[in-house]
Order: sequence, then structure tokens, then C-alpha cells
Amino acid sequence: MLLLQGIGAPLRIALFRRIWLASLLSNLGLMIHGVGAAWAMTQMTSSADMVALVQSALMFPVMLLSVTAGAIADMFNRRIIGLIALSLGVTSATTLSVLAHLGLLTPQIILIFTFLIGCGMALFGPSWQASVSEQVPPETLPAAVALNGISYNIARSFGPAVGGVIVAAAGSVATFVCNALLYLPLMTVFFLWQRVTEPSRLPPERLGRAIVSGVRYIVHSPSLRIVLWRTLLTGIGGSSILALMALIARDILGGGAQTFGIMLGAFGMGAVVGALNVENMRRLFSSEAGVRICLLTMGIGIGIVALSRTPVLTAAALVIAGAGWTLSITLFNVAIQLSAPRWVAGRALATFQAAISGGVAIGSWGWGHVADALSTDHALLISAALMFASPLLGLWLRMPAAGSRDDKPVDPLADPEVALAITARSGPIVIEIDYRVDPSRAREFFGLMQAVQLSRQRNGAYGWSIARDLADPELWTERYHCPTWNDFLRQRNRATQSERALYQQASDFHLGPDPVFVRRMLERPFGSVRWKDETPDRAPAGVLPVQTNVTSGA
Repeated sequence: MLLLQGIGAPLRIALFRRIWLASLLSNLGLMIHGVGAAWAMTQMTSSADMVALVQSALMFPVMLLSVTAGAIADMFNRRIIGLIALSLGVTSATTLSVLAHLGLLTPQIILIFTFLIGCGMALFGPSWQASVSEQVPPETLPAAVALNGISYNIARSFGPAVGGVIVAAAGSVATFVCNALLYLPLMTVFFLWQRVTEPSRLPPERLGRAIVSGVRYIVHSPSLRIVLWRTLLTGIGGSSILALMALIARDILGGGAQTFGIMLGAFGMGAVVGALNVENMRRLFSSEAGVRICLLTMGIGIGIVALSRTPVLTAAALVIAGAGWTLSITLFNVAIQLSAPRWVAGRALATFQAAISGGVAIGSWGWGHVADALSTDHALLISAALMFASPLLGLWLRMPAAGSRDDKPVDPLADPEVALAITARSGPIVIEIDYRVDPSRAREFFGLMQAVQLSRQRNGAYGWSIARDLADPELWTERYHCPTWNDFLRQRNRATQSERALYQQASDFHLGPDPVFVRRMLERPFGSVRWKDETPDRAPAGVLPVQTNVTSGA
């Protein structure tokens, strides 16, 4: 009962509960696949580099494709995208099973099909994670994010052990078959999910522009950039355990497949312990302090693993490292979820996924080379040292303060009315906003407009500037562009509650009885746009009649 009132509260919602249980099985299959692929590789080659590449092959697609997958998740039906991604995964797992059964496995084939399974993960992840907010109320979102982490790490706790038993009893081919079968429950749940969507007044962005919009949002969001950099660096420094686990079992502990599975299970058990304590960590510590504690905990665990030659001590250390790893990654994930507005949630989460997966992929490749050049235990000691030093990053990349999501979307603004007949593709659109500001408050106003600049730019504007009239010091003009009329309509309605409040603060500086004056202009009325010299009342089909109004949101 206490679980259902705390972190387990989202499980009371039937839809989330079904998807969560099915994803648990799917994650279990992936863990079993990882054991089979890694152990098959150790039997084919003695190269630590090739063994570590199994983890890289699984994670590189997430790094490479996540931004595109995030844009697709924001543009189209997330349920359909999820089904397509799962189909790719089950097809790849099935094909690998057949090749293994026929005795055709090679290191290259293992890496190729592990890469394809990773491609399915990359496509599925943003749609799945961004849809969590559609399944649970906002107040339970952090708990739902943590539960999804717990799902993965419960699978990590038991999947490797199960995978080790399967490998020992029936060989690697059985692990590949098991992975293929465990995709089916999640595919069934997604197929039966009757997702309710709110129809948009505007058509979806084109893929290229949607990707650019997502990148622009991240670039002009300092808090998100910090979280992503910390995520990437944590992935690089802390991925030694994930990349070298098979070598820890074989070379340091002198064990076999079952030892490998048990060690992975210990790491996963620690991860579950960490995920269960996410809410406690957020309540007791600031974001920066919480992340520092997690990274130091990881450093302690990795250092003990490097020095231990006893399976029991190594397993205990892996529990510690797993708890620190999952707590840090979940804290990063929650920070992204609570910061990104709904329209760009898929792309923000995809970028986070790319950061952690890219960090693990790069780190796995690097730690494999270090282990080849030195030894497995020396590579782990270097990784532990980096984890101990990583809290220093907070001096330059301090984690943003945690808080509840107050950046909910607001009611859409009415479309501006203009006297020129234009189409949805007409552009560029130029917006100019005139403010009259008391000269004694000029510096204060200019400082506020720097925050306005970031808001405009991350929502889709470009070419932003603020200028002061030389002949009339009270007059300030804000100016920016949007590529097309539809892009302008999207940009002005992407503002969240806090951004609307920011625009109102700027308007409050304005002097005089009249409101701020807004001009919206078509930059190339006789150029590359479909322009017709007609009045709005006689605008042909497909031409948008528009008029002018005045609003602080432009």
C-alpha cells in the first residue's frame, strides 16, 4: 500500500501498469540478449576490444538516431512509431536466432544484428518516454520516470542471471530466441492502446525542420545543455562496468557465463535500489548535491571491483555502483522531463537518450582499448578515479535547481489578422515590437530582454535583435524572423506559462496609455512566395486571410 502511495502510485493507472509490465519483459529480453551476445563474442575472440564493442553496437544507434527519432515522436502518432520500432527489433532478434541456429555466427554478424536491435531501441525510446505524460497525471510523472528506470533495472537484476543460466544450458542461440519472444507482449499492448490525441490546428513540421527545431530548443536552453553535458560525461566515465563486465567475470574472477550473469544481476539489483530512492534523493538534496553523491558512490563501487578478487565482495561493490549509476541517470532524466514542454518532449528526451547512449558507446570503446593496453583492473581503477573527480564539473556545469513542472502549455492565442492574403508557406515573416521604456530602467530592461531572446529562439525564431533609437532613447525595438507563416504560428503558441509571464514582464516596462506596438511583415512579398494581390474576402482556397492585432506574445 505504501508503494502504491509513493513511487508506485502510477501503477494504479491501468494503461501505465500494462505498458510497464510489458516493457519489463521486453527489457528482460534485451538483458538476456546482451549476455548471449557478449558471451558468444568471448568464445570467438580473446580481444577485449571486440567484447566491449557489443555494448557499443547496442548503444551507438541510440546516439546516432535519437534526435531523428525524437522529431518523429513529436510529429506523428507515438503508438504507431512504437509498433514500427518494436517490429524492427523482433525481426532483427529473430534473424539472429536463425543464423545462430544454423551455426553461421561470426563476430561481425553479432555486431550487425545487435546494432539493428539498437536501432529499434533508438526509434522506440523517445515515443515511449514522451508518451508517459499521456498515461499519468503530472504530479506522478517523476515517479513514473523512476518506475521506468526500475523496470529496466529489475530486468538488469534478473535478466543477466537468467541469461547466464540459458547460455550454460542451451547456448547463445537460446538467448536470442528468448529476446525475440519477449518483444511480443509489448507489441500487443501498444497495438491495443487506444491513444487519445488532440488534433493540431497546424500540419506537422517537416522532418528536417522538426530536427532543427529540437536542436534549436536545446541550444537555447542553458539548463538542458548542462544536464546533457553531465549525462554524456557520466556515461563516458562510468561505462567501464557495463563494457568490461564479461572480462571482470572471466579475467578478474576466473568465472564463466553464470558468474557473468550473477555479476550483472548484482549491478542490476543495485540499480533497483537506486531507482527506489530517487524521490528520497530529490527530497533531501539539491540536484547538484544529489548528482555528486551518486558519482562518488559509483567511484567507490568501481574501485572495489577493480581491487577485489572475491565474487561476494565484487557483487557487493557492483550493487553500490549500480545504485549510484541509476540514481544519477534517473536524476538527469527527471530534470529533462520537468524542463521540456510538451511540443518538444520527444526531441528533448531523444537528445538525453543520445547523450547517455553516446557516452556509454564512446566509453565502452575507450575502456576496451584501455583494458587491451593495460589490463581490466587498471581500466577500472582509472574509471573510478574519473568518477571521484567528476563532481568538480559542478564548478562549471552546475545542475539546475529541481522543481515541479510549472511550464505547462497555455491556451493558444488567436491567429493574428492581417490585410494581406498569404499562404501557410509564405515567408520569411518579420516581427518587430516597439517598447517605450523609462531611460532610468534601460539596463534592467536590456537584461530581461536577454531572457526573452532565449525564449523566442528556442521556440523557433531566428535573427533576433534588440535596438534602441538614437533620436528617441525611450524607444526600443525587438526584432526577429520566422521562416514561414505556419512557423510563426507555431512559435507564438509554443510559449509556456513561465515564458508568457516573461513576455508580460517585458510589456510591463512599457510607458504610456497605449500597449506595445507589434508589426508583422512579409519579407519577400514579390519574391519566392506564393503571393496574390487579392483582398482577404476574396482569398482563393488555401490562402490564409490574416489581420493585425497587438499582443505581448507577438
